[in-house]
Amino acid sequence: QVQLVESGGGLVQAGGSLRLSCAASIRGFSRYVMDWFRQAPGKEREFVAGIVWSGGITGYADSVKGRFTISRDNAKNTVYLQMNSLKPEDTAVYYCAARRVGISLHDYWGQGTQVTVSS
Repeated sequence: QVQLVESGGGLVQAGGSLRLSCAASIRGFSRYVMDWFRQAPGKEREFVAGIVWSGGITGYADSVKGRFTISRDNAKNTVYLQMNSLKPEDTAVYYCAARRVGISLHDYWGQGTQVTVSS
């Protein structure tokens, strides 16, 4: 059974850091593009960052560029999101998702992990 399990969320003060992890039980994990999304209360889910299997190509939302870093360890079937200089507006439930290269729809989603940034 395919699973994406996020961890690492929590409560942090503004300016602090958190590292999210997403452990994937997907056959052929290295062939998937892994993305992070977030959804704040009352808002639509938005793209945060993505990484292709080789790790050489990454993409970020403008709101997190320079503060967040996405990485992956294909040997561990895990993708990470290092979040620095956190702001209250980063408060949201963060989800990881997997999609095949060249396909825009995601095959798999995690259950989400809550990140709360206090001012």
